[in-house]
Amino acid sequence: MNLQEHYDQLYKTAKEAILDGKYSIDSLIKNESDSRFGITLLIRPSDEIKSEIQLLLYDLRKAEPEQYFYPDSDIHITVMSIISCSEEFALNQISPNDYIEIICKSLVEVDRIKIQFKGITASPSAIMIQGFPTDETLNNLRNKLRENFKNSGLQQSIDSRYTISAAHATVMRFQDKLQDPKKLIEISEKYRDYDFGEFEVKNLELVYNDWYQRKSNTRVLGDFGLR
Repeated sequence: MNLQEHYDQLYKTAKEAILDGKYSIDSLIKNESDSRFGITLLIRPSDEIKSEIQLLLYDLRKAEPEQYFYPDSDIHITVMSIISCSEEFALNQISPNDYIEIICKSLVEVDRIKIQFKGITASPSAIMIQGFPTDETLNNLRNKLRENFKNSGLQQSIDSRYTISAAHATVMRFQDKLQDPKKLIEISEKYRDYDFGEFEVKNLELVYNDWYQRKSNTRVLGDFGLR
């Protein structure tokens, strides 16, 4: 299945769930004692892309003001979830420099990564921007990371939840009952093929983060510039 087909299937399933009232509410967003943390390698979209995303969020916020919307500072693409968020993990269990070393080794042959954000998709609990890498560089990097971490003996949980292959960015999560599911889908249809723009990735960040990548709970462990 190619990436567009993957996003289309996600959207079809989510649309049916939302309209049937079978969507999921994330009850942990408001839980201040949520202690699920992990380690993630991520990409942040350009300011120009974030400005375009705000147009979508403005419309969504008007229709569903009680939901959770990602601020600009938290919008990201996950390159690799190296240690999945859990209550059992704490930063003092690892040496971040060991992880930085593996990532540097994996980036040796990476020249540049370009990503186009076009259209939106959804899950039964969230709205996401569809990301399309313009070539195989991101996938090749992910495979290098898988190989190098697997051979390193370091603590990691790569692909334990699912094998990452997409390049989407989550921008809205359902934290309360939807006020008007039909209106939400109407807005989603409006942006289904909207071109948010293309950007070249300038750097990648290795972060210690909570489940929602909130800036206030995020600690940058490494910053990797791309040539």
